[in-house]
Amino acid sequence: MLDRLVDTFFNWQVMSEYLPKIVEGFVITIQLALAVVVSGIACGLVLAMVRSFRMRPVNFLIIGVVDVLRALPPLVIIIMFYFALPTVGIKMSAFVATWLALSLVLAAFSEEIFWAGILAVPKGQWEAARSTGLTFLQTLRFVVMPQAVRITIPPLTNRTIAITKGTALGAVVAVGEILYQAQTAYSFSYNPSPLTMGAIAYLILFIPVVYFGRWVETRFAWKR
Repeated sequence: MLDRLVDTFFNWQVMSEYLPKIVEGFVITIQLALAVVVSGIACGLVLAMVRSFRMRPVNFLIIGVVDVLRALPPLVIIIMFYFALPTVGIKMSAFVATWLALSLVLAAFSEEIFWAGILAVPKGQWEAARSTGLTFLQTLRFVVMPQAVRITIPPLTNRTIAITKGTALGAVVAVGEILYQAQTAYSFSYNPSPLTMGAIAYLILFIPVVYFGRWVETRFAWKR
């Protein structure tokens, strides 16, 4: 029984044959995850700062778009970008479609997190900064945002981890990340050992990220 289990899920011959493909998918997953994190958080930060100007029409637009992106499953957005947009002449690669969809979702959540951090800064901080002669932008940049960002680091870290794990959704549109390579290898080998390698690859990639997120929460908890 044990030999059969090992031969099914840990077949060394199959694993050695498809290991290069899993490694290739591992690299693509890292590239996609980094692109999503950088663009998503940056966009969310910009939207929150724009929202702090309290221009009502702009804020309504931001809130509406953010609510839609938070409500839609990321997979639906990926499919719309990759399969629906070409019908109106907008074509993009599977990698770009996945990156754009996940970045927009992360931007929506990070905007709300940053906005909550901005609101958490006491009003007196704004008034004290303005009384010293700082402009609104200077107050936002040098006084409010440093405090707001520090407050938002723990929840933002958790949301970032959750979104980056969604890179596996790219397999649906044939992005050559870990899951896609593992599924392809399984379909050729008729043995689930490549899926085992894929699971191990995800553990190797995301366990350090999870522990880093836990460290960040502990590091900044006392400053909230």
